[in-house]
Amino acid sequence: QVQLVESGGGLVQPGGSLRLSCSYETSLKYYAIGWFRQVPGKEREEISCISGGDGNTYYYAASVKGRFTISRDNVRNTVFLQMNGLQPEDTATYYCAPAEGDQFLGGTYRCRFPDDYDSWGQGTQVTVAS
Repeated sequence: QVQLVESGGGLVQPGGSLRLSCSYETSLKYYAIGWFRQVPGKEREEISCISGGDGNTYYYAASVKGRFTISRDNVRNTVFLQMNGLQPEDTATYYCAPAEGDQFLGGTYRCRFPDDYDSWGQGTQVTVAS
């Protein structure tokens, strides 16, 4: 399986912003790619996903909708996650992964990830604290 590389994390004050980057191989330019986050002791949470190719379809979890924006640049082979209005509860390690498919469920765009995906990268740490 292909491993992606996350970067851009850091320490930011509440209300601040960060932009995360997820670099992928050219072979993934037509794959949907998702962002996840994980806090120690909790399950990894999918927070956003963007469709492959033009990347004109998106999914946001309720916890980040209206504050985070996902985008992709297939020239630079990078998916971005612009995070605004960060709060302490956003503190987590953030990961990205390629989807194995995507679809509309009840009118909502959703990505589908393999249950056994084990090529997680090192992630990038986001800490929101004053």
